[in-house]
Amino acid sequence: MDLKKQGTIHNISQNAPAFPGGLRQIPQPPSSLYFASDNWEDLMSRPRIAIVGSRRVTPYGQAITSQLATELAKAGIVVVSGLAYGIDSIAHRAVLEAGGLTIAVLAGGLDDIYPRSHQGLAAQIVRQGGALISEYPEGTESYKPHFIARNRLVSGLSQAVLITEAADKSGTLHTATFALEQGKDVLAVPGNITSPQSVGTNRLVKTGATPVTCIEDVFRALGLKSPAKLRRPHGGNPTEQAIIDLLAGGLEDGAALLEQSQLEVTQFNQALTMLEISGKIRSLGANKWMLV
Repeated sequence: MDLKKQGTIHNISQNAPAFPGGLRQIPQPPSSLYFASDNWEDLMSRPRIAIVGSRRVTPYGQAITSQLATELAKAGIVVVSGLAYGIDSIAHRAVLEAGGLTIAVLAGGLDDIYPRSHQGLAAQIVRQGGALISEYPEGTESYKPHFIARNRLVSGLSQAVLITEAADKSGTLHTATFALEQGKDVLAVPGNITSPQSVGTNRLVKTGATPVTCIEDVFRALGLKSPAKLRRPHGGNPTEQAIIDLLAGGLEDGAALLEQSQLEVTQFNQALTMLEISGKIRSLGANKWMLV
């Protein structure tokens, strides 16, 4: 994706009316922004929340990130993240699959997407009405210090920062620090106390971050009411509804769903297949499932 050739990279100074107001208020605000988007004003007028986390992700982290990002997208909330491997890209993709809007903040020039394997994802973000943003001009490589600096923009663009999974030394914790410096709420999803990938999020909860165990916790932090359109889907029959109710209650493992539904294996598999075909549930791999 060559944004420069397409003429879609725009530059706005800090004094321009279209410059995000939240970024003017942060310590060390960028003097200007480079962005690729045809939907800038709409993005800047909507509620925005950052979803960030570790690059190394467990099935739990993948599932909860996808679920929360999907529900936020369906509510019309813009999800901001950093296009990195792991939680960032999972959040971006979940939003796009839900038909929502997302912003990716990069650590280098927009003419050279990093990581390169996410060029297709970056292009889809722009095509679907989202934005790519950087404080660096074209030709700037993504140096290591830029990634930490980038995180202050991720939090600065957002009303709150949600960390879904983070290990002890995760760079994501820099984003939490920036958010606190900027007076933003930090939210964290508690994880298994024996999982190294949840050490960072569990510590954040212990030190005052808002624990998130359901989407309503996020809406409350944003000062929003839970929209009616986030009600769980309806099954085509009692068998499908039983599975939907279990998924809505937090179950995601196929074996646990089968056991607690008390359905025959053939009946269960048929209902699972029909729910997936009808777009009401989605496979996360490894026999894990989530509501769409």
